[in-house]
Amino acid sequence: MDRFVIRGGVPLAGTVSVSGSKNSMLALMAASLLSEEPVLLQNAARVHDVSTMIRILGALGVEAVWEADDVLRLGGSEPTATEAPYDLVRTMRASFMVLGPLLARCGHARVSLPGGCAIGARPVDQHLKGLEALGAKVELVGGYVEARASRLRGAPVVFDTSTVNGTQNVLMAACLAEGQTRIQNAALEPEVGELIGVLQAMGARIEGAGTDQLTVEGVTRLKGATHRVAGDRIEAGTLLAAAAITGGDVTVTGLCLDQLASVVEKLREIGLELDTRPDRVRVRRTGPLRGVRVTTARFPGFPTDMQAQIMALLCLAPGSSVLTETIFENRFMHVSELQRMGADITVNGRTAIIQGVAGLSGAPVMATDLRASASLLLAGLAARGDTHVMRVYHIDRGYDRIEQKLASLGARIRRIRD
Repeated sequence: MDRFVIRGGVPLAGTVSVSGSKNSMLALMAASLLSEEPVLLQNAARVHDVSTMIRILGALGVEAVWEADDVLRLGGSEPTATEAPYDLVRTMRASFMVLGPLLARCGHARVSLPGGCAIGARPVDQHLKGLEALGAKVELVGGYVEARASRLRGAPVVFDTSTVNGTQNVLMAACLAEGQTRIQNAALEPEVGELIGVLQAMGARIEGAGTDQLTVEGVTRLKGATHRVAGDRIEAGTLLAAAAITGGDVTVTGLCLDQLASVVEKLREIGLELDTRPDRVRVRRTGPLRGVRVTTARFPGFPTDMQAQIMALLCLAPGSSVLTETIFENRFMHVSELQRMGADITVNGRTAIIQGVAGLSGAPVMATDLRASASLLLAGLAARGDTHVMRVYHIDRGYDRIEQKLASLGARIRRIRD
């Protein structure tokens, strides 16, 4: 099992580019099931979750081939199977998004209930509610969701709560449904907007992009498309936080500033100096950090996927900070590991109170999920001595060769293959 060994204390400096959005890619890979022609994704990230989705598509009889280091060619053929097996789906929640496209394309889908990071309850009831509204017969059999429909039919779909993957799943199914589907309370995250753009390029008829009210006029077929995946906003935020926590001077390129506005605003509030352009951000620490209040929220609010990373930074901000997690009820598992490094954090329910300390000390720590592992990596970059981050397979799920990018900025980090 791999681990990272980090010797902290080096201010990062230089320019680094982010890879394509992992979360967008997973939805776009599922969307390729709708097309009778190939879908080509450029600026594609080589992360473990993408490899898992490639294996899931392979189990469905759909080929995915790397044509270049960051170019992925998907499908163009009829799926030969309609079951996404447990041993693959259990490792990644986003893989459940193959349900809607498979059902719409083949009339039947059997998909295992999903797994993924243990950060709280993320039920799929809204996915199933939306597909049932489109006329699917859905049953839960032996840990699998089985859905059938000779032809889906457009209908009103009202989500009880905002759900990114649920919105994407039902949206993809509606593209091949007969008639009009109106989706209310749709998620506003950028990954939904990117999926809509690609589906439109494939021939889907969708209105309302950028709002929580989507209207889909079903079509009988979708064609292929070529798309350059947007930069990963969470990777960008993580790299900005890495520069901030080390007192460095780093320019992060390949991002979309509009998608990162809440993170940039919060870093400024903490005391960082940021120079922004539409596709890049330069961050410098020219003065002391300041304690702040952070509350996670649905987009365009502060992203829950940046909560752990900002907590690591606030551990070194003099005074008190208050961090409230509103999205997931079990997303403070990194706190005990940060405490092992000398952080002063008290958790009360969904709120963490952070008292800034003068410094952190290197220690062996254990990653518990994708973003928690990123927070420990950041803490290690700033800590005195060596930090050993175990279970780095978590970070490999969503960050494309992160140690190489950090090393290019001067970080003393190496991967140990045990």
